[in-house]
Amino acid sequence: MGPVNKIIRSPFCFARLVGAFTLGLMGRFGRLVIFMAKTLTHIVKPPYYFGQLGRQLYEIGYLSLPVVGLTAIFTGMVLALQSYTGFSRFSAESAIATVVVLSITRELGPVLAGLMVAGRVGAAIAAEIGTMRVTEQVDALVTLNTNPFKYLIAPRVLACTITLPLLVLCADAIGVLGGYVVSIYKLDFNAALYMEQTFKYLESQDVISGLIKAGAFGFVIGLFGCYQGYESAGGAQGVGKATTSAVVSASMTILILNYILTALLFAK
Repeated sequence: MGPVNKIIRSPFCFARLVGAFTLGLMGRFGRLVIFMAKTLTHIVKPPYYFGQLGRQLYEIGYLSLPVVGLTAIFTGMVLALQSYTGFSRFSAESAIATVVVLSITRELGPVLAGLMVAGRVGAAIAAEIGTMRVTEQVDALVTLNTNPFKYLIAPRVLACTITLPLLVLCADAIGVLGGYVVSIYKLDFNAALYMEQTFKYLESQDVISGLIKAGAFGFVIGLFGCYQGYESAGGAQGVGKATTSAVVSASMTILILNYILTALLFAK
């Protein structure tokens, strides 16, 4: 009877596991939505901590520029080389400049910059707030009548939302420059003709759509970094898990959100 009872009970055990997983997932999603609503409320409502905001703008934006710039320039260079390899088979080398600029401004600039900033900034935010959480510094802020959302969360989320479009704008220019350098000095393109082809088919919507994506990605990075850090518990191990979760969840959300925004912005 023992094996028979196990077979009979196994569907119920499986259903119980599925139910527990679903309820846990919905609970985490609900806590994230509440956290996001509180964050947006405190971004809008005074008082404002401009000192904290300025510090985060510097640390998140300016200090991320070397990483984003290096990623962008080599992306543009590789994109030019790969485009030449493919297009030369069809005698369509003249389209390389257009492909480079449209690929970078529409997709590669926002997505790669978002992923790089998620790895650098999202992890740092989660580790910093998580450490403050487990060492009870957040509780100390409450004791001092300082709202943690107002002082810690809102400046970081707002700074990420503001700085990532600026970083993407720089990445667009640097990435196009990388494609230009390879095309002119390695592939022997005519410089004037290359620049003409670069701007011939480029429209303002291409750049603006990338900046809209960047703003959304920046908000996601700041939100997940702050949320995972604020919800962390269990000492150093909990902070490590929060840091990993912040990077993974932000990166996955960026890729999913990229498809959704592309479908909305370029829908016909």
